Amino acid sequence: MAEGFEAAVEDGLRLSKRIYFGKDRAVAPPKPAVAMEREREREDVHSYLPASPMIYAVIGNPAIVDNPDIPSYQPHVHGRCDPPALIPLQMNGISLEVDCYLDTAFVTITGSWRVHCVMGSRSCDCHLAVPMGEQGSILGVEVEVPRKSYSTKLIALDNERDTDKVAKIEDGGFLKPHIFTLTILQVDGGTNLSVKLSWSQKLLYSNGQFTLKIPFNFPEYVTPAGKKISKREKIQLNVNSGPGTEVLCKTTSHPLKEIRRQAGKLAFSYESEVLTWSSSDFLFTYTISSSRTFGSLLLNSPSLLDIDQRETFCCYLFPGNQQNEKVFRKEVVFVVDISGSMREKPIEDTKSALFAALSKLDPEDLFSVIAFNDETYLFSSSLTPATMEAIGNVTQWINLNFVAGGGTNILLPLNQAIVMLSHSSNSIPIIFLITDGAVEDERHICDIMKSQLTNQRKVCPRIYTLGIGMFCNHYFLRMLAIISHGYHDAAYDADSIEVRIGRLFATAASIFLANIAFEGLDDLDELEVFPSRIPDLSSESPLIVSGRYRGIFPQTLKVKGILADMSNFSLDLKVQEAKGIPIDRILTKQQIELLTAQAWYSENKELEEKIAKMSVLNAVVSEYTHMILLETERGRKGSESTSAQQVLSKAGPHRTQDSKPQKMIGVHKLGIGFGNLNATAENTRPGFEEKGPPDAGEIFVKAASNCCGKLFGHCCCMCCIQCCSRLNDQCAIALTQLCGALACLGCAACCDACCGGQD
Repeated sequence: MAEGFEAAVEDGLRLSKRIYFGKDRAVAPPKPAVAMEREREREDVHSYLPASPMIYAVIGNPAIVDNPDIPSYQPHVHGRCDPPALIPLQMNGISLEVDCYLDTAFVTITGSWRVHCVMGSRSCDCHLAVPMGEQGSILGVEVEVPRKSYSTKLIALDNERDTDKVAKIEDGGFLKPHIFTLTILQVDGGTNLSVKLSWSQKLLYSNGQFTLKIPFNFPEYVTPAGKKISKREKIQLNVNSGPGTEVLCKTTSHPLKEIRRQAGKLAFSYESEVLTWSSSDFLFTYTISSSRTFGSLLLNSPSLLDIDQRETFCCYLFPGNQQNEKVFRKEVVFVVDISGSMREKPIEDTKSALFAALSKLDPEDLFSVIAFNDETYLFSSSLTPATMEAIGNVTQWINLNFVAGGGTNILLPLNQAIVMLSHSSNSIPIIFLITDGAVEDERHICDIMKSQLTNQRKVCPRIYTLGIGMFCNHYFLRMLAIISHGYHDAAYDADSIEVRIGRLFATAASIFLANIAFEGLDDLDELEVFPSRIPDLSSESPLIVSGRYRGIFPQTLKVKGILADMSNFSLDLKVQEAKGIPIDRILTKQQIELLTAQAWYSENKELEEKIAKMSVLNAVVSEYTHMILLETERGRKGSESTSAQQVLSKAGPHRTQDSKPQKMIGVHKLGIGFGNLNATAENTRPGFEEKGPPDAGEIFVKAASNCCGKLFGHCCCMCCIQCCSRLNDQCAIALTQLCGALACLGCAACCDACCGGQD
């Protein structure tokens, strides 16, 4: 899909050369030097994928491309663009507002774009693309045009019959795992679109420093033509790290001005008239001044609309700057999927990430590697010290044995890894499970792991799971991590495998506090904790634990654990009300993901309904809700509080002809799903979840497979058909003229042979 999108944008930029702006410059794609172009092809950099919020005009008929203000003579264009071309719209203004709370950032972008490339008398669809930051989750989109407005909404559909009441559109969903797309239907040429986008994302954390990175890199060709057009850029940033903390700003990519400073809070702003839009991502780093572990516990009462009327608590632990803190010795078993679906790039990137992780082990650490498909392949039957010689040997072994092929069997290598780690002491035993497939016995695997991990050892093995692509069941992998006090991460995009494995291993390699537990909560009437088994604290990741309770919460909460020298750790956390920190918004995504894993494991329908209600109330995507686009005509009296289910009922067969409800347009399901057993069995590679639009050759071949297929098969091979379909217009015309001339010569020769010698 991404490759097809890039090709469509490239076609659109070529089409935009038709637009005439008088004495102002024409909008045209930048012309990279030949060397740069070759380097881009060599590195496979997706230069036309959006690196900032963008809107594109969807052009199927190239004849409508023109300046809506200054119509110009345009040569007639024959044919249509199939697939449609995408012309980036010019942007008139942009405003970025970010609120950072604890480890989460809420981003709101408000912008204005103009359909500058379509005749005023014609219209086109407009395609919105929103790239998001780390673990981004779309929260909502609002679009205003002169006579209509659009807004996204999540609804819970109980059965497939409800989906028939929603009009479907072909484009929407995720172009790539971090790029959300949405199509606005039939916008007139010359129209201004006002768009408000909101999403949440995680802050990166390492050694006491938080990093906020937001896609804000606008290409040159979205700058409006004309020097007199006002171009205003605005940024507002608010940071709230919690009570009792001190925030120190480190670096920033844009010239921010500090406007407010309080205990644990900072506020910055930037606003300016610019000649060109921001050409770099918005980057902001800050630290919370502390050299030791600290935290707090916040309490919050539920809102009247909350489906769970129990009180909420949020406990956060920040590791501080732990560079001199002793970390646990590691005993690691890497369990790596080498089934047929891992061939080519996935397995090569996994090998590179594995080599990097092995090189960071200390000589006193112990390790082993298990590769698996239908069978298992062991580097050694017992753990090996991570000496330079052993690292060299395992590198050679990986190069020889990591050959993609066969099926997927996860239980056997996990059991072998558990046996290897059965005698661990004074260390953190860790199983790194890396896979891209789903298997049929996943719940059984969870049962086996739960029974094997509930033993009397001081530190039981942790399972760190990394799922590659969309075919594996990420909720199964998350459940394995939950029951073992581990972590789960996902490389939904195959290009991010190395980065994700590197971050997950960095978290495991820097654990300094294990077996974390709360003391003093026994007097509560009811308690539910997310996650149910608390992970370890690492210098590469803050720890946030939330939950629901009934009863009277104690004034202070004691946190206990084990340090790397096996001594006991204890910290008293002050309990206080959450003032100015929307912990419901911060915790909803985490709770939905954990509850979804639990609902999958227990197959609990009531829990699924609860998740759907949480998703709808907080506008957070889940597996049990769908996103729709509500279209409202200007002036129509539509109640914003009307629920989606009421709207669906109004659209039923008993609706009177005079009633005019909001039009509902369906968007692709945004959940990641629960794995794909068929794709795993067929060894389909990650990244092939969605097929891009067919090219002309595929369309021609498909047409040739109908009743005339046999004729084409006898007359012309498919390779010839595909080759001819890729000819440009000039070559096709020349080839047609040549064939016509040869046909005329053939007819003349035939006439001469038949009628030769006759008057």
